[in-house]
Amino acid sequence: MKTTAETYLAQSSLLRLLGVLALVVAPHLWRMPPWIDAAVIAIGVWRAVAAIRQWPLPPQWLKVLLAILAFVAVQVSYGRVNGQHAGTALLVIMLALKLTEMRSRRDVLVVVALCYFTMLTHFLFSQEMWTVLYLLGCAVTVTAVLVESNHPGAPLPPRVTLRLGATMVLLALPLMVVMFVLFPRVPGPLWGLPSDAGAARSGISDTMAPGDISNLIQSNAIAFRVVFRTAPPPPQWRYWRGPVLSYFDGRRWRAPFGGDDYFRMYDPQTGLAAYVPPPVELSGEPVRYDLTLEPHRQNWMFALDLPDPQALPPNSALTGYHQLLSRSLLKDRLSYTVTSYPAYRLDPEMSPQWQRSNLRIPENFNPRAQALAQQWRAEGLTSQQLVERALRLFRSEQFYYTLEPPPLGRDSVDDFLFSTRRGFCEHYASAFTVLMRAAGVPARVVVGYLGGELNDAGGWYTVRQSDAHAWAEVWLEGRGWVRVDPTAAVAPSRIETGLSEALPASELPSFLRRGGLSWFDYTRLRADTAWDYLNVAWDQWVLGFDTDKQFGLLSRFGLGDWQKMVLALTVAVTIFMALVGAMALRQVRAAAPKDEALRLWRRATRVLAAQGLPQAPHEGPRDYAERVAQQRPDLAPAMNALAHAYVEARYLDQRPREATFELAAALKTLTA
Repeated sequence: MKTTAETYLAQSSLLRLLGVLALVVAPHLWRMPPWIDAAVIAIGVWRAVAAIRQWPLPPQWLKVLLAILAFVAVQVSYGRVNGQHAGTALLVIMLALKLTEMRSRRDVLVVVALCYFTMLTHFLFSQEMWTVLYLLGCAVTVTAVLVESNHPGAPLPPRVTLRLGATMVLLALPLMVVMFVLFPRVPGPLWGLPSDAGAARSGISDTMAPGDISNLIQSNAIAFRVVFRTAPPPPQWRYWRGPVLSYFDGRRWRAPFGGDDYFRMYDPQTGLAAYVPPPVELSGEPVRYDLTLEPHRQNWMFALDLPDPQALPPNSALTGYHQLLSRSLLKDRLSYTVTSYPAYRLDPEMSPQWQRSNLRIPENFNPRAQALAQQWRAEGLTSQQLVERALRLFRSEQFYYTLEPPPLGRDSVDDFLFSTRRGFCEHYASAFTVLMRAAGVPARVVVGYLGGELNDAGGWYTVRQSDAHAWAEVWLEGRGWVRVDPTAAVAPSRIETGLSEALPASELPSFLRRGGLSWFDYTRLRADTAWDYLNVAWDQWVLGFDTDKQFGLLSRFGLGDWQKMVLALTVAVTIFMALVGAMALRQVRAAAPKDEALRLWRRATRVLAAQGLPQAPHEGPRDYAERVAQQRPDLAPAMNALAHAYVEARYLDQRPREATFELAAALKTLTA
């Protein structure tokens, strides 16, 4: 049975622990179901109120029941209790339930250990710079609680524990840097990640309906960054090809298959004719570039029209639609190098089967658009003339490019072409493709990104979700697939200068505006540019610090092999631990007296000891003064004054300042 002193947990310590726990768990709350958020917050509030009002803790049977209910609820919500999302949710709810039985310092130590472990789970969702900075702050506060929980007396002031916590974290940082640089990196993962691991899905999709891309434009999130090894192409050529959509149900466009379906159906040994990349003739000067793609939990990668099939990135392939796909879901940031040719002829001899596949449209949808296209075809126009006729329709009629189009009904293309005439890029790409198919011209929709903003400080181009775009491709005999962007017929500035010049300022999100900015918006734009620069450096030298970069860096110092790396790591850790040990030994040495009275008394005893009159360990100040007076009557007045002043200054505390002055005067007389 523990004593009361051992089981006692101060109310202030408990409330501080609850505050630290809230900091550690907070980033997870928006990722979890609302019931977990509500449960965690309710348990934390209840525990704080229970501590203040001295409520008893729940009985054992109720705590067991709550744990079982939490386990079952996580299983029902996620369909599993392991994995990235479900496992983290179970850890958070169990950490909260630990508060229902926390009554002693030992329980605090358990919660502190769980807090350290919970901090690590944040890196499963984000490894950005802000995450590391936030978790460093959490580490300081958790360590401060650890310091306080090991203090046997009354709770320490928060400033003391925070200072000690920050000192301990700062002392650990050099060792962390040494381990990061010198610890050998093993190529590939040490174990397989769960199927739900990685960042959340974001960015463009393999389906498109009116309003999808205009909603995506509101996001300032980064899609990828590009560094050109050759001269960058002009803005009107920066079409970053993504999913190719060829199935149309009357309102929504879809890819013919997902990335997983493609790799399940495609045999790299024999190949299936329908999925083998079509023949392509590349010409002109190539564009070579390095692209760093943010994770989006899909298979598709992005490349300028048109990637070279003979120089594909590792673990990737081209589909029959000449779409670049990764063989695995992109759960982590991916860097790859691509060579593209702006001048090309793609599939100039397309088979009749593929032509029919790219002419299909639902017969019972959009009858007016189909009738108009068939009327053009009846005039005997060629495929090229049909393309020009459709573009002239958008160019000459009262069509408007806007982020705020009115809603469309069941026959969305008819409503757009003949009623609203207001839309974004997906409206124009969809309507143009339907017109072409109805007129007998094979056509399809391509979604991806257009443009990119140059970061002057770093020399790379940043492509954001706000650069999302949709365009069309038509098949012309002898020329193959040709890119046609109907948005250029309505808003040519979107292609040439960017979205900020193509839309009214009132429709643009603040981060896209370039004129009439307030001081706050302008400062934020500048801060975004600087932050982007820091993020790239972080990606390259921290997240991207792989085996090759490690060997490249250490080779400059003669540590370019495993044995030398391990030896250097061992020496560095040994030196670091020796320094820490030396600091610890220095702190446990007897501290020099800080009060003036004790300093003066010890000075006097050293003077008398030099004369053969040392103070015995058992002697108090007055006994010592009496003995010195008996042995040296000439020192009796000075010793009596010295002992009297010292006792008043050190123990009576009635007039310490005056007594200290008297002590100094007596010492001066003694040493005269």
